[in-house]
Amino acid sequence: MKRCCEGVGLPCLFKGVGMASPRPPKYLLVFDFDETIINENSDDSIIRAAPGQVLPEHIRQTFREGFYNEYMQRVLAYMGDQGVKMGDFKTVYENIPLSPCMPDLFQFLSKNHELFEIILISDANMFGIECSLRAAGFYSLFRKIFSNPSGFDKKGYFTLGPYHSHKCLDCPANMCKRKILTEYLAERAQEEVEFERVFYVGDGANDFCPSVTLTSADVAFPRKGYPMHRMTQEMEKQQPGAFKATVVPWESATEVARYLQEVLKKKC
Repeated sequence: MKRCCEGVGLPCLFKGVGMASPRPPKYLLVFDFDETIINENSDDSIIRAAPGQVLPEHIRQTFREGFYNEYMQRVLAYMGDQGVKMGDFKTVYENIPLSPCMPDLFQFLSKNHELFEIILISDANMFGIECSLRAAGFYSLFRKIFSNPSGFDKKGYFTLGPYHSHKCLDCPANMCKRKILTEYLAERAQEEVEFERVFYVGDGANDFCPSVTLTSADVAFPRKGYPMHRMTQEMEKQQPGAFKATVVPWESATEVARYLQEVLKKKC
């Protein structure tokens, strides 16, 4: 199980039949994208491709809380009208900086890939995430990516859609990460893959929603000082013990890597 994996190329990690480890991975590691893997909100970042790198006031005034996906559809339509093309967006996504020490964490995970199944759940969009992760060299580390569908239409406009519909009152209309994670765990269980522990790395309020479902065996890694962190602290104040998972706040991804290293050491 713990054979040396130096020299194993990332592209072959999760290719399915014939490439799988002798045993299923022990741990599920879930990442958010914006302000977690990358150090910015990618929806804000792409405004750098707009004329003058600003949006007109009449567009910005259309934002409604809980309907950010719809707002971004209008933003992208405006940028298309202004002649912003796929290559312009791609360049921005490829140059968004990763969060502090995130490459080090990913290198650690690639060397221990047999133990971790890694997925990404993000309210950004598939095109942007793929551009960013491919540029950084870590796209193939992820078994599955859940994000809003996106692409380019016949006019060359960047289009965006909602991921799904749901009944959660705490999440934006287009995505509930709790629903996605719950369904993923159920699907993997049907495939006879069950995890000893789930690790969740995030920052936002929409990351708090799925983290509430974690068990006492699991670990939530909220980015220090961000909404997910504040909400876990608030829940602990109001309902001590209600948040079951161990909480490990982080400022640098090194702190996440260090914790995971300790978990593996205890298993030796």
